[in-house]
Amino acid sequence: MPEIAGFVSALRQAFGADEINAIVRRGHAGEPVFFAREGGIEYGTRLPSGSGWNAARVADRHFCDGCGGACLESGVRCSEHRARAARMAAR
Repeated sequence: MPEIAGFVSALRQAFGADEINAIVRRGHAGEPVFFAREGGIEYGTRLPSGSGWNAARVADRHFCDGCGGACLESGVRCSEHRARAARMAAR
């Protein structure tokens, strides 16, 4: 599952390995919080039939105290993004 492994690796870099590993473990243990399928191989637990991920108001979700989400998809961890912003504001 190389595509999924790359995606999960990027999530670990963005949100921290402990957080993402816990979610993957919960999916493996039967909780419908993580499911992946690639090349006919499945891992995790599917969402119950008829349910799906609700992306409404994703822009309003924040992952760290004081985070406005500006670090998402930037390749920079939230803590580093906030530290850079603080240094810039101090100038």
